[in-house]
Amino acid sequence: MFLMEYDFEGRKDLVHFVKLVADAGLYVHLRIGPYVCAEWNYGGFPLWLHFIPGIELRTDNEPFKAEMKRFTAKIVSMMKDENLYASQGGPIILSQIENEYGNIDSSYGPAAKSYIKWAASMATSLDTGVPWVMCQQRDAPDPLIDTCNGFYCDGYKPNAENKPTMWTENWTGWFLSFGGAVPYRPVEDIAFAVARFYQRGGTFQNYYMYHGGTNFGRTTGGPFIATSYDYDAPLDEYGAPRQPKWGHLKDLHKAIKLCEDALVVTDPTTTSLGQNLEASVYKTSSTCAAFLANVDTKNDKNVNFNGNSYHLPAWSVSILSDCKNVVFNTAKINSMATIKRFVAASVDDLSDSKAISSEWSYVSEPVGISSNDAFNRPGLVEQINITADQSDYLWYSISTNIKGNEPFLHDGFQTTLHVKSLGHVLHLFVNGQLEGSAIGNAGNPGFTKDISVVLKPGKNTVDLLSLTVGLQNYGAFFDKKGAGITGPVELDGLKNGSNFDLSSQQWTYQIGLKGELQGLNTGGSSLWVSGSPKSQPLTWYKTGFDAPTGDSPIAIDFTGMGKGEAWVNGQSIGRYWPTYIAPTGGCSACSYKGPYSSNKCLKNCGKPSQKLYHVPRSWLKPSGNVLVLFEEIGGDPTQISFTTQELESLCAQVSESHPLPMEAWSRDNPTRKSKSTPKPRVLLECPHPNQVISSIKFASFGTPQGKCGSFSHGYCRSPNALSILQKVCIGSRRCNIEVSSAAFGDPCIGVVKSLAVEASCA
Repeated sequence: MFLMEYDFEGRKDLVHFVKLVADAGLYVHLRIGPYVCAEWNYGGFPLWLHFIPGIELRTDNEPFKAEMKRFTAKIVSMMKDENLYASQGGPIILSQIENEYGNIDSSYGPAAKSYIKWAASMATSLDTGVPWVMCQQRDAPDPLIDTCNGFYCDGYKPNAENKPTMWTENWTGWFLSFGGAVPYRPVEDIAFAVARFYQRGGTFQNYYMYHGGTNFGRTTGGPFIATSYDYDAPLDEYGAPRQPKWGHLKDLHKAIKLCEDALVVTDPTTTSLGQNLEASVYKTSSTCAAFLANVDTKNDKNVNFNGNSYHLPAWSVSILSDCKNVVFNTAKINSMATIKRFVAASVDDLSDSKAISSEWSYVSEPVGISSNDAFNRPGLVEQINITADQSDYLWYSISTNIKGNEPFLHDGFQTTLHVKSLGHVLHLFVNGQLEGSAIGNAGNPGFTKDISVVLKPGKNTVDLLSLTVGLQNYGAFFDKKGAGITGPVELDGLKNGSNFDLSSQQWTYQIGLKGELQGLNTGGSSLWVSGSPKSQPLTWYKTGFDAPTGDSPIAIDFTGMGKGEAWVNGQSIGRYWPTYIAPTGGCSACSYKGPYSSNKCLKNCGKPSQKLYHVPRSWLKPSGNVLVLFEEIGGDPTQISFTTQELESLCAQVSESHPLPMEAWSRDNPTRKSKSTPKPRVLLECPHPNQVISSIKFASFGTPQGKCGSFSHGYCRSPNALSILQKVCIGSRRCNIEVSSAAFGDPCIGVVKSLAVEASCA
């Protein structure tokens, strides 16, 4: 019998979170799961489920269904007790049971269908008073609504005509894996996907992710999911707007809101305007809204609609909130862009400012078996079944005696240790010395490795430290994916061509590290010794630091370290691994045009997948903070540095053909607020209320080239652009200026001109 303990304390306070959402004027789609995927360790399930006798996860299995029902009922009860469902006047308008089961349900055979029917019945019996959905489940039983997840859902149709078309996950980017380059998704493509969804009758759209995050502690799944879960979201991992993504989507939402009166009362009528061209009209007796789409991946097009001519860039949608005026085009960005950098100081500089202590102390983690709880078993064991995920680490230890006449191939008793593992990482120690390591990757966590070793006459101790880097979170039977050294483990290179198989011998096992049991991660204990030995594997380090001044987001740059985990004031900021480098290829120029995939747009090729690690300011005291590191393979802690996220530049690039700023339109009068004939405008605004625009780094009106941070003048330009922008903007927090020849003069008559600006704030 397993005792279930619920933990809704601190950051896990779900009721408090839902109330905060309500206070912000937002609604909640409560996706209970309880399987959630989310690149979360074990898909969000607690690992103890795995050890319930007779259990099979996510299928028609009584032990699993009992636990699933208990958890779902608990969450629903918590919400009901606080009157948080919309039926009670609260913010929760939808609930979800299961998650993307339809992607893999065929693997479970007939039991999948009966399981889904049971899950639907169980959920609806809880009587929440709001609809339930199942995402990626085309056969979701009535009354549950089947919904779509993906980069595009404009072609999705639910399994019954009386069900609305809902998009529960619009992927704004993609997750990062250790060993991979950083994915990103252009905002023009996201806006295109959203506009197409509503153009074709969509009802509900939810971004995944809208706010990036951090996989603190050991919460990452995968395996090999990175600690950062920034996801290229409109609000980044640190909570700051990612511009222009955040601003362009905000403008998109305003444009769709202008069309609301038509969208909510009628279905669209769609007609072809030519090859790859569509017009969809929502029209009633009192209102009209239209979407004009060019789905060509290369060519801009001019179209005639309702007697007017419209220019449609390739892979774009124009929104006409009154069926006449273009209030928004997905490929034309009015929002400003920003360049942000994490500004690091050296350890010495930080020490001078008392931000971090120059004094380090350390504790050496013993190699091999050091615990009284170690145990012996014949043969090799699968890791997860032994550790129950209490730790990333499992020691496999064996001793072998080498006689002087052993038939080894080379002098000096040199041989090769052959190891096969299900993953995810392995460090080999022979007689206490690190001889080599092996790592898997996100696509193939297992590996086979041959490591050269030199043995000595007499007793030799072979210690294999096997590590997990997050447990599997997706796929059919993901819960049965193992880890650890399952063999063979053998010494190769004997003179007679044979090998010595250690796999079936008696092994000694230890779960976790001695330092974990001693609580070294808190920084306590009397074991710490002054110093910071470099390049030494299996070492705990500790230092003190003061919180960096200001309110900018904080990250630690782990350059100089190898692989391990870090704690601030006893709270884990996650696994660090700056030495896992992304492949050098794949980061070519990326166009927003054409279908997006997770490997289409990549950056940071040939660089660490992640070197910056988020430290929430809420975890810090003004002074007297404690940083603890556990380093596996060797590094130099004096090389790490605290950094803060700072604004480097504001930019904008707007043409004379851009739609007017959204502020020029109103829902009451969607034609526009002003009766004059306004022009497109460039708007710049320093994000911090105490900042003002201090300089104009670049300004060009004409045919400027490039992007934010690398603008250049084109073949024609106004000579006055820089001085005009300096006069209008410097000294103000916010400035805007009309993009027109009237404002700057006409440097090239008959050409559609653009204004490109880069500024800085101080």
